[in-house]
Amino acid sequence: MKVSFKSNLDKIVSYLLILLMGIMVLNVTWQVVSRYIFQNPSSFTDELSRYMLIWLGMLGAAYVAGQDQHLAIDILPQKLVGKSKARLMIFIYSLVLAFSVLVMVLGGSNLVYITYILKQKSATLQLPLAYVYSIIPFSGLLISYYQIYQIRQQISLLKA
Repeated sequence: MKVSFKSNLDKIVSYLLILLMGIMVLNVTWQVVSRYIFQNPSSFTDELSRYMLIWLGMLGAAYVAGQDQHLAIDILPQKLVGKSKARLMIFIYSLVLAFSVLVMVLGGSNLVYITYILKQKSATLQLPLAYVYSIIPFSGLLISYYQIYQIRQQISLLKA
């Protein structure tokens, strides 16, 4: 059985999400232990958990878009069938694609570029913020791929 590129990508992103969530749980647990048990709060855990939450949210949004399980008001698609539903879904996926390319890929890349040029660093970790923000265009690329995949699926339904 041939495994598709999409299924491999889904697997990689899901494992990355699991890893991020596991590290985040350990990080927050250490924060609580160091604060309440040792009475000496760790200085980096708060900032690290914030950045990991950003990465988790952005990658999670891309993964959910790839599974076509994102939050949506689907009253109209549920009422339509056949080619009219496929046309509507192509339109919806095209809008999401336009947003992901314009806002996330282009706008996010601009944000990464500006923070890289200005050499902005995080307060505690002294981590370049360009690294933190790089998840925005990366997730935008993932969402774009997934939307193009969905559009192609709907076009094949129109041809059938």
